[in-house]
Amino acid sequence: MQSWQLPEYVADILPTGARQLESAKEKILALFRSHGYELVHPPLLEYSDSLLTHIDSGLSLKTIRIADQLSGRQLGIRADITPQVARIDAHLLSANDGINRLCYAGPVLHARPEGFLNTREPLQVGAEFYGYAGVAADIETVGLMLDSLAVADFGGILLSLGHIGVFRALAAAAELDAAQSAALLAMMQDKDTAAVRVQTEAWGLDGMWRKAFALLPALYGGREVLAAAREKLPELSAVGRALDEIEAVCAAFPQQDVHIDLSELRVDNYHTGLLYAAYAADGHDALARGGRYDGLGGCFGRARPATGFSFDLRKFLGRLPQHERRPAIAVDAADMAEAAEAVAALRAAGEAVAVDYGVPSNSTAGSTRRLRKQDGAWVVTEQP
Repeated sequence: MQSWQLPEYVADILPTGARQLESAKEKILALFRSHGYELVHPPLLEYSDSLLTHIDSGLSLKTIRIADQLSGRQLGIRADITPQVARIDAHLLSANDGINRLCYAGPVLHARPEGFLNTREPLQVGAEFYGYAGVAADIETVGLMLDSLAVADFGGILLSLGHIGVFRALAAAAELDAAQSAALLAMMQDKDTAAVRVQTEAWGLDGMWRKAFALLPALYGGREVLAAAREKLPELSAVGRALDEIEAVCAAFPQQDVHIDLSELRVDNYHTGLLYAAYAADGHDALARGGRYDGLGGCFGRARPATGFSFDLRKFLGRLPQHERRPAIAVDAADMAEAAEAVAALRAAGEAVAVDYGVPSNSTAGSTRRLRKQDGAWVVTEQP
């Protein structure tokens, strides 16, 4: 293997792409800030028992672990920033019993890619809302997620909604144990109605529950799915509340294309209620995902209502507006000492000024501007 080769599913981002990403990140963080979200910077690595909450088994498989040469303890390189932000809210910001709006942008590392076209080093950007259990918090974060995607040209955006509370209410009423629930969740993800029927019959469940579980994979489509679910699913109060929350989000975005899927349950995740995601009109993978995860902070000593979303900003490459680089102003190396004050003033004003050492440079390629001394003053001149 050549020394310049990178591991599989890891790639460099060259200047053009890097400019696009940084510009988009700045716009998104400014958007978050305008909605009252405070930026946090969790560390790239922590003790693995802090990173791995034991709620999400999938996170454990994605986390790269190493030995700490100082303490001898096991460290983990973060694969998801959300648990870190939950730790910050629960432990470091515990003086506030009210709402904490927090946001972040940083790299994460995955032991394996999530799909053949995904990187193992996503640039995760997200916003989290802690301390309010009402659906209004979910509506706020869904709106912020949709606004964030406007930095790129995805054409139309499809908002996908689900709610794990529907399945959990049915599982509790049918008295399923944890292993049975996990098995059914996997079948729901595959939309394998036949397997659901066979398995629930094998368990000897009552006919009402067998029918309800078999219905869930078929309850997907537009806003009309809510009416069908209310008509066909058992009348459980928890099911009704979950459908009410989905309906409230739909009502908050009347012009938005919405897809409802009551079997979109995210088997290996820590979500506890409403689930949401955004898709490009011509895409199959979610651009952003979010949902409610009220129990996550309990792993760090303070369980709080929480909802939020995140996305891999690197997935936006190719859809971001071109961020053209204006070539730098050139100044001859021989003039640099005398022109230092003028150069500093130009740089402070936002101009790029690069020293010309007499060899071609990427900084000044295509530039027609040069700093020269004319009539005793340093001025920027245009040259053919």
